[in-house]
Amino acid sequence: MRLALAQLNFTVGAFDAKFERMRAAIERARAAGADLVVFSELAATGYPPHDLLTHESFVDRNLEVVERLARLSSGSLAILVGFVDRNRSGQGKPLYNAAALCQSGRVTSRQYKSLLPTYDVFDEDRYFEPATDVAPMDVAGRRVGVTICEDVWNDRDFWPRRRYHRDPVSEQVAAGADLLLNISASPFTLEKVDLRRRMIHQDAVKHGRPFFYLNQVGGNDDLIFDGHSIGFGPDGREILRAASFDEDFLVIDVPDAGEMNETEHGGRLRPAPASEEESAYRALVLGLRDYVRKCGFSDAVLGLSGGIDSALTACLAADALGPAHVLGVSMPARYSSDHSLADAKSLAEALGIGYDVVPIDPIFQSYLAGLDARLVSGTRSMTEENLQARVRGAVLMALSNNRGALLLTTGNKSELAVGYCTLYGDMCGGLAVISDVPKLLVYRLARFVNRDRVIIPESTLTKPPSAELRPDKKDSDSLPPYEILDPIIAAYVEQSLDADAIVALGFDPAVVADVIRRVNTSEYKRRQAAPGLKISSKAFGVGRRFPIAAQYGEEERKSTKYKVRSPK
Repeated sequence: MRLALAQLNFTVGAFDAKFERMRAAIERARAAGADLVVFSELAATGYPPHDLLTHESFVDRNLEVVERLARLSSGSLAILVGFVDRNRSGQGKPLYNAAALCQSGRVTSRQYKSLLPTYDVFDEDRYFEPATDVAPMDVAGRRVGVTICEDVWNDRDFWPRRRYHRDPVSEQVAAGADLLLNISASPFTLEKVDLRRRMIHQDAVKHGRPFFYLNQVGGNDDLIFDGHSIGFGPDGREILRAASFDEDFLVIDVPDAGEMNETEHGGRLRPAPASEEESAYRALVLGLRDYVRKCGFSDAVLGLSGGIDSALTACLAADALGPAHVLGVSMPARYSSDHSLADAKSLAEALGIGYDVVPIDPIFQSYLAGLDARLVSGTRSMTEENLQARVRGAVLMALSNNRGALLLTTGNKSELAVGYCTLYGDMCGGLAVISDVPKLLVYRLARFVNRDRVIIPESTLTKPPSAELRPDKKDSDSLPPYEILDPIIAAYVEQSLDADAIVALGFDPAVVADVIRRVNTSEYKRRQAAPGLKISSKAFGVGRRFPIAAQYGEEERKSTKYKVRSPK
């Protein structure tokens, strides 16, 4: 059997464009002599469709795409495509997350998704009814066991704790499948790529079946899909690896047991990213490019402070959109250092992006003149700091509006976690590019940018981080060192550890309590933040749903065991 895997980048709801992309892949598969061409989970709608699924016309258009694809399956070529099907039983949720097998001009088989994730960014139980059974599909003399994304994430021999009582992969094998195929829309995280590989490898070896995993690629809203489709032979040998963070089209002769010669099965092994930094950087570039373009923009604008966060964001934007489509704006105030302005200009020149300077002190002084009599002296210093940030936000939004360019925010995960950011100031924008990148990773990514030549000035990498909103103020005046702050945030936000467990890792109880307090009390800010690109196991946004009006953790903060202890 000759199998073609089409790893494509789809836009949610762009039905005609989607069909044309798939039609071209089908013709390519036909020319290659393929027996079956495969498309990813919910390819007919794009993933994730969210509440567009509540619109009957949206579901209808997706069904029309499947019907049009089915008509292209004449001859020996079969087509497998993910789509949304209606539940006509009269019981349960109104829809199925489905895969359709098209042969001889019609849909001959359907397989519905069995396991519906309802954790992190997933909410499929909101829309879909789970499958109650599975059945292999007959294609070109093979019995193909089709599963959909989450269906493969519940092997009792792989997971120490299982979310579901069923294992659809094992069910397909028990039903007679001799070839395993999973169509997926699995979002990228730094931890997930290796996990997927080990998981699919485990199933291939355990069941003694070739196993192919086809993943979506591209950015949709906050999610980034890395592609990296893979295939393993029945002996566990890797026989296929598609490109990461890019579209790909691979054709392979599916092996049986004992048919593992490389030349016989025509395997393809694309190079994978060489480091975590490369994976993170390429993911952010892809997510930024697709967010901007799929939202109808071509250009972006951002503030250039001379600091490392805006420098990294500018590099990502230049790589994603092209330097000609990026404008960096420096907005010096009375406390801005000369070296910051020089670093910003040097970066813009190295990248070849547009650059402008808009001094904000005259605007800031006009605000103060109008508010002077109304500002309470006790909180005036903080008010003035935030006011400068809000002037900068207003300037950037004005340029964004005037140029039709998307404003990119430049804050990192460490700052967003503890609220070290200003609402309607540096948080203004349409996309928070590095909001899921902790500060220490920001530095690593900056070094990655400079791996071949200096783009980000060395002084940007070495000077103490500072917002420069008052004389000689540094981040370290308000926050613990990032070497301490980042691991505490990771433990609390990504691992969901409580204070005692974090202290047990070796951190000062008072520091832990303060960081947790800051995280909890900053939820109202994050709820108003721009969407951010997810690259970690737990990002702020739809995957982390915490109440704003809550007092959880206050008892621990007030407890004597979390007070600073005097040295003995």
